[in-house]
Amino acid sequence: MAKKLNITNNIRTLRFFANEMTQQGLAEKVGASRQTIVAVEAGKYTPSLELAFRIAIAFDVEIQEVFNCEIEGEG
Repeated sequence: MAKKLNITNNIRTLRFFANEMTQQGLAEKVGASRQTIVAVEAGKYTPSLELAFRIAIAFDVEIQEVFNCEIEGEG
């Protein structure tokens, strides 16, 4: 049985350091709805690979600086 992945993100922090970019502003930059950004940021929705890369590009960082992944049960 596959182990569960715990995916977290740093979007809120990155928005703060990007001149306090709004969720709406990020949504417009990446071609998504504000509701999608809200859900991704809250960890309620895992974005597609394309959207994940678009978010990283919007902040001019590597994708690993936006998203973190841990296997549940491992440190």
